[in-house]
Amino acid sequence: MYSNRYAFVPKLPALLLLAALGACNDSETESNPTSEVVLKAHSVNPALVKALPGFESLEILPLISSDDVLPESPNFIFGAQPDGSGLLKNPNGEGYILLNNHEIMFSVSRVYLDKTFKPTKGEYLLDGDGGNFRLCSATLATPEEHGFGPLFLTAGETDGESMVHALDPLGAVNKKDRSRMKPALGHASMENAVPLPKDAFPGKTVILIGEDSGNGQLIAYVSNTVGDLDNGKLYMLKRTNADPVETNMVAGQQYDVEFVEIDNAKTSTGAQIAAQSVAKSAIQFARVEDLDYRKGGNGAGREVYFTATGVSQSDKVTPVTGFTMWGRVYKLTMQADNALKGKLEVTVDGAVDPGNSIVNPDNICVTKDYVYIQEDGDSFYANNRHDGRVWQYGLSSKQLKPMLEMNHRRTDAAFSAKYNKSNDQRLSSWEYGAMQDISDLVGIPNTFLLNLHPHTWQDDKYLNADGSSETRNKNKEGGQVVIVRGVQR
Repeated sequence: MYSNRYAFVPKLPALLLLAALGACNDSETESNPTSEVVLKAHSVNPALVKALPGFESLEILPLISSDDVLPESPNFIFGAQPDGSGLLKNPNGEGYILLNNHEIMFSVSRVYLDKTFKPTKGEYLLDGDGGNFRLCSATLATPEEHGFGPLFLTAGETDGESMVHALDPLGAVNKKDRSRMKPALGHASMENAVPLPKDAFPGKTVILIGEDSGNGQLIAYVSNTVGDLDNGKLYMLKRTNADPVETNMVAGQQYDVEFVEIDNAKTSTGAQIAAQSVAKSAIQFARVEDLDYRKGGNGAGREVYFTATGVSQSDKVTPVTGFTMWGRVYKLTMQADNALKGKLEVTVDGAVDPGNSIVNPDNICVTKDYVYIQEDGDSFYANNRHDGRVWQYGLSSKQLKPMLEMNHRRTDAAFSAKYNKSNDQRLSSWEYGAMQDISDLVGIPNTFLLNLHPHTWQDDKYLNADGSSETRNKNKEGGQVVIVRGVQR
């Protein structure tokens, strides 16, 4: 299933930064009176998402889309399926740099924005040859937030044997370089690799990884050296009672969990690691697609939320025994004095109101007070009753509210001729990528970026947007990033 995420960074010092990950970013400062940013629509394409009742005050502005011609790189094409994302200030003081995975292209683009936040130049930092895997969510690690970096950690989810790339967001273009992959983070079908903030476990680097195959895992990489991505150990999550069945856990209860070491993790294949998950009674989740941690400092980052997207039988109606079908959001509270122990609970369960509640949650963005859940409903369950949504879950109120929905405009003939070209009338034929809080970076409160995969928007001119020699890049979809203002943090 297509997927996302990012990292983000709260407030940064002078020149650099903010990170976004397949998830989102949050910081404390609400505004910057000296900001030169002017948020407005820069794309020639309309926003492909709309606000739902109760959130009418949100302002949605298309930032960049596949039809846009950037003045300093007129041949650049912003390609299909922008998923994991990261944003930082350009250290030359001239604006911002936006990184995006393009999932189906196996690529990472780098877009330069000026001081007003207008896209001016684009290039591919990694192409399909170098990416090697379908790149989903991502996290931008920074010294301010995570204690190391900046590094764009982008995870691959192809054939269960993918790896994590660690890209320098400011480095020279080297589109086909595969040497930046990190064997110590394992081989798996990975959705995101999310380093926890540096105050979560001081003196350590702890990275949580979502594995989304049939026996999906929550994996932890732990090093006793900050910034070390080569010599740590790899672990997988299990219940202390060794019950591996996901649906044996229900909402309203907490479960004792621990991370158990993966043997020979650096040299094991994905298949061998998957076999260990069974042998060691690790919890078998229905596809761990994305993760993010709570913002606010003072150890809040030990509170982690992740999605299990869900699986069904081929009839799209019948659950698979032992696995969530409609999808869940879990909360993991990690023990302050031991990164390998904690409590797990079900926070949101789509099965409570099937088809009306969350459907196949994929990406997730966590702020100080909210969890934002992005759907990937293209499993096309028979009883789904809405197009792809972003949901807001209040950490204090425990209320789940639909906030955004894909704006297909199927009854608009002119619009449909371009954006619904394949005439796919099924609900949720579009999906979301990363959502990230950029408020502190741009100096404007409650400002987020949101990535969109409008799969039915297709045109031959988007083919092979990254210039890769690989035959895999025959996808001809368009993609879009929108600014959403007014999102509660």
